[in-house]
Amino acid sequence: MASVAGLLSDGAARLGSAAEARTLLAHCAGVEASRLAVLDAVPEAAARDYAALVARRAAGEPVQYLTGRAWFRTVEVAVASGVFIPRPETEVMTGWAIERLRALDGEPVVVELCAGSGAISAAIAAERPGCRQYAVELSPDAARMAEGNLAGTGVALVEGDMADAFAELDGTVDLVIANPPYIPLEAWEQVAVDVRTHEPELALFSGADGLDALAVVARVAARLLRPGGLVCAEHAEVQSEAVVGLFAAAGTFVQVADNLDYTRRPRYVTAVRAPKLAG
Repeated sequence: MASVAGLLSDGAARLGSAAEARTLLAHCAGVEASRLAVLDAVPEAAARDYAALVARRAAGEPVQYLTGRAWFRTVEVAVASGVFIPRPETEVMTGWAIERLRALDGEPVVVELCAGSGAISAAIAAERPGCRQYAVELSPDAARMAEGNLAGTGVALVEGDMADAFAELDGTVDLVIANPPYIPLEAWEQVAVDVRTHEPELALFSGADGLDALAVVARVAARLLRPGGLVCAEHAEVQSEAVVGLFAAAGTFVQVADNLDYTRRPRYVTAVRAPKLAG
């Protein structure tokens, strides 16, 4: 048996993070992190697994890939290499969407574009049950992961390009939500090494200015939404003015506004589908 206190001390020193050390040891020991406090020791096999994961984390591999799990709001989802890891910043935008959906009666129709792991759709299904939900993801790897994460939720997931997804829903959707790729290609060297090394480029980068996918989101939302329907889409903090301008220039949205994340940085745009003009 190996001492829990000693393993945590060694891991925290190597990683510079006691929280990451606890997460990895709990995963290897097969217990919740809160249970480590009542354990004096873990089997040697778990200690060896832990040492291997600490080494991989020290080399830059994300903790979520090492454990295969990530928390997002009230749900836990599976993640793996090739699938974008959901971020806390996105939880704020998702909360905005959930609050608007709670204000709607009946079965609001919701579409998630660029679904990735399916974390956003899973959170909506858990926190605002009763919606008719649809999601689309381009990456085959991510789509397979999302399929598992959304099993039993009722979300209709398709693998494909968001540009032409769900034509049968045109003009009927209450809310479109998206966390698309938005990092400019020219900013590649500014991205954290562990992110650009391990997470999929398809989910990170989107053209020279980072706005290519967001422009598609605006077009697709204009097509899908009913008059008065809502759209929210995440962006980089430096893109605030550009993204608001992009949605405003579409000519199909009103009440275009930018919103802050939990760090008080500009993070997601919201807009309302304009009423159709008579004639």
